[in-house]
Amino acid sequence: MPELPEVEVVRRGLERWVGGRTVAAVEVLHPRAIRRHPAGPVDFAAQLTGQRLGTARRRGKYLWLPVGEGNRAVLAHLGMSGQLLVQPPAAPDEKHLRIRIRFADTEGTELRFVDQRTFGGLSLHDTVPGDPDGLPDVIAHIARDPLDPAFDDAAFHAALRRRRTTVKRALLDQSLISGVGNIYADEALWRTRLHYDRPTATLTRPRTAELLLHIREVMNEALAAGGTSFDSLYVNVNGQSGYFDRSLDAYGREDEPCRRCGTAMRRHPWMNRSSYFCPRCQRPPRAA
Repeated sequence: MPELPEVEVVRRGLERWVGGRTVAAVEVLHPRAIRRHPAGPVDFAAQLTGQRLGTARRRGKYLWLPVGEGNRAVLAHLGMSGQLLVQPPAAPDEKHLRIRIRFADTEGTELRFVDQRTFGGLSLHDTVPGDPDGLPDVIAHIARDPLDPAFDDAAFHAALRRRRTTVKRALLDQSLISGVGNIYADEALWRTRLHYDRPTATLTRPRTAELLLHIREVMNEALAAGGTSFDSLYVNVNGQSGYFDRSLDAYGREDEPCRRCGTAMRRHPWMNRSSYFCPRCQRPPRAA
């Protein structure tokens, strides 16, 4: 699933190519792509048609475009394989094209939602009253992400200490800190020399600060590289893949030498995923 850097790359593309444009027509080609909009495809299309879209915004792994006066928003969740592509109308339809949005201007591009596995989708929602970001109400529980200027480091540390869980579980808890997924959690933990099963109650304030520093570092580096693409499923709005996978220090490097100490990297099954770590640099906690 795309994580914060990949979603932010898409958001920037939408900001450039879609924000400020008026919807002329909406075509829903697969009802599953709007399953989070209970009123169905016809209502979804009718409510968007004629509306002006605002500047694309993001919280964690969620994207949204304000609609009309800003008290509604079209929310996008990319799921495992969702893509938002800006294409000329004459471009051939993608094999897994699910939604097409045409615009009333003469810029000559349309927005397409393509999703091979149909885990993602678009939906219309009311926004949280008074929220300065126009946050859709269905994601009001999603915490701010570490690149958000309003992210509160001290509050995050206090919440970690209260949770009585392990550090990687906490990093993937989107109600605590958003945007961090399996890849960047492993990368940040490797940089911080923390084992994924380290109890959060044992983290000191300096260790939490170091962890947040490395989370921000790795995410900003991934952003500069256009995100991480292991296959053709994650692309930006122009269909281009990111290349941060070439710079990964932990994720996907089982049996390869640790870039710090040379010890063979390991992979352990973890919550239906995998955790990659160095057994020397990231020693497991004694309780484990």
